[in-house]
Order: sequence, then C-alpha cells, then structure tokens
Amino acid sequence: MRNYEVTFIVDPVLTGDEIKGTAQSYVDRLQNDGCKIVAVDEMGLRQLAYPINKRTTGIYYCIEFQTETGNVIDPLELTFRRDERVMRFLTVKLDKYGVEYNEKKRAGKIGKPKRAQLREQQEAAQKKAQKANQPHGDNLKRIEGIGPKVSEALKAYGITTFAQLAAKTPEKIKEILLEIDADRFQNQDPSTWTKQAELAAAGEWEKLKAWQEDLKGGRVRSQTKSDSSEEE
Repeated sequence: MRNYEVTFIVDPVLTGDEIKGTAQSYVDRLQNDGCKIVAVDEMGLRQLAYPINKRTTGIYYCIEFQTETGNVIDPLELTFRRDERVMRFLTVKLDKYGVEYNEKKRAGKIGKPKRAQLREQQEAAQKKAQKANQPHGDNLKRIEGIGPKVSEALKAYGITTFAQLAAKTPEKIKEILLEIDADRFQNQDPSTWTKQAELAAAGEWEKLKAWQEDLKGGRVRSQTKSDSSEEE
C-alpha cells in the first residue's frame, strides 16, 4: 500500500455546512476510488501566508489515505484545480517516517503536549488577570458575619463566589447552613449576606465597607442589642 496525505484550503466565505460538505466530498471520492482513509484532520481557520483570491484566511483540512497505486492522484488533483471552493491544495507521498510521525502525532506523542502546555499557560494567565481585576478575590470572609468555619462550609457546599452567594436569598442561605450543621450554625443570621455579596460581586468595595461599619456579626447594630451570635 502507498501512503499519501493531501492538505487543502477551503474558501472561508462558504457556510459551515458547505465547508464540511466540500471536505466530505473528497473523503467520499477517495473511498469510491478504493482508497483507505487513515485520518481526516479538520485543522480549522488559519491565517494564510499570503492573500489568495483576496482572502487572508482559509479553512484547512488534511486527509491521510492509502491506495494500491498512485493512479488516483492525477484525477484527484485535477478535481481540486477545477473546484472553486478549494483555494489551494498539496498532495504528499509519505514514506515510513512520515507515516510513523503522523501516527505518533495522532497518539499525542508529538505536538499535542506542547499545545496543551501552552493552553494551560494561557488559562493560568487569564485566571491571574481575573484575580488582579478583583482585589479581594472571592474570599467569603469579606462578608460581615461570615467567619472561617461558615466560609469553609459554604465553599464545600458549592458556594465559592460572591455572585453565587448573592444569588441566594437569606432564607435559602439559612436553610443551607442548617442542612450542613444545624447545631453549629443555628444562631447564624444571614439577613444581610445577600446584599453584601451583591456589592462585593459588583466591586463596590467602598460602599460595602461603609455599610459594614453599621453591622455587627452580619446584623444591623440596632438588631444586636436583644440577640447576638458569634461570627464563625
């Protein structure tokens, strides 16, 4: 068996279905000609090295296939030349090293680890930037009335951000706390936590700080004269 791969660029102005249909038509053609399809790589939209037909980008595909003879190549390339949907193409005969390289690449032994590492670095940079834009992060202890134990309990329950806390009513928060540990959290009063979390999620730190001066244990100070609870 002889091994080949053909890389071709589809015009990006076509619809998604037309682009996929173009690629599939060549897969079908090769199969009808008795070729065995080894792999089809949809490489996606890429920048062109130079403009082609006033296009600066194109949709790249690569088909690796096997054939008994090379007789299918000339008719295939003629079809590519006549196909207005295809901007450029390149057919390459693979030796055993090329075949081995492609196999390792598909197995993730070549190329993918570097791309994965780059993706992880990009994600880490994005998280770092998001954290920088939120000075206090999602430290739930910034909410007056929430101490380390409550913060830990809420995060274990799945409430890890100010936005998630703000989405809960005080009644729901109380219900969650009692569900987690009724004995420990029965005296907790989350009546102001939702509003505090809304301000924190919006980055309104000055307003939150000013309001917290009137709070004690998460309650308005006038409410703490007859009843009190320690911040956990």
